[in-house]
Amino acid sequence: MLAGPAAGFDALLFDLDGTLIDSMPLHQRAWSQWFAGQGRPLADEAGFFAATAGRTNAEILAEYFPQHTADVHEAMADAKEALYRAEAAVQLQAIAGGLALLQTARARGLKLAVCTAAPPGNIAVAFERFGLGALVDTVTSPADGLRGKPHPDIFEAAAQRLACPPERCLVFEDAPLGVEAARRAGMRAFALTTTLDAAAFQPFSNLIGTAKDFTELDQTLLFV
Repeated sequence: MLAGPAAGFDALLFDLDGTLIDSMPLHQRAWSQWFAGQGRPLADEAGFFAATAGRTNAEILAEYFPQHTADVHEAMADAKEALYRAEAAVQLQAIAGGLALLQTARARGLKLAVCTAAPPGNIAVAFERFGLGALVDTVTSPADGLRGKPHPDIFEAAAQRLACPPERCLVFEDAPLGVEAARRAGMRAFALTTTLDAAAFQPFSNLIGTAKDFTELDQTLLFV
């Protein structure tokens, strides 16, 4: 379903996990395996994944294991991400229509960025598997010293690097925290319902539409 007036944009900013790549099932399995290995199996997996989508590992682990130091949290995160990358290297798939949209947008002269909370190793797996480095202009993430979503930092940094005003940027997201981060950055957002259904995004005033994947996107929203 699409909503809101058509408008041209100069830059498209894409979340990675659950937006450009169908990684959320792999992340969910990795988190479930990791928590089980800690002797703390997740009692509410759906609630955990809905609440943590878009957040950094450091933020998640600090909440669940406040008794540990940042160094311990980093080691925990490395162990979880190793589980994810082992599967992603051979099983990771792209969200339908996403790569084609990147190619079309690039050919039309739009500026493109990936804005993600993913750690560098995970970003590298996706970029190598799908050739994303040849399609986007910049990548922003907490590895740049930026706060995770719902803070607007990674979207603001991308807009600055692309020399594009926030109101001329469109953010593609699959998580409410990401749509909120876009709102705080002064950007409109389009939500993919790969992780949550459309109702989860309706409260956001900056939302211009939702779709199950990029094949449902009305490109007149982008190219005028």
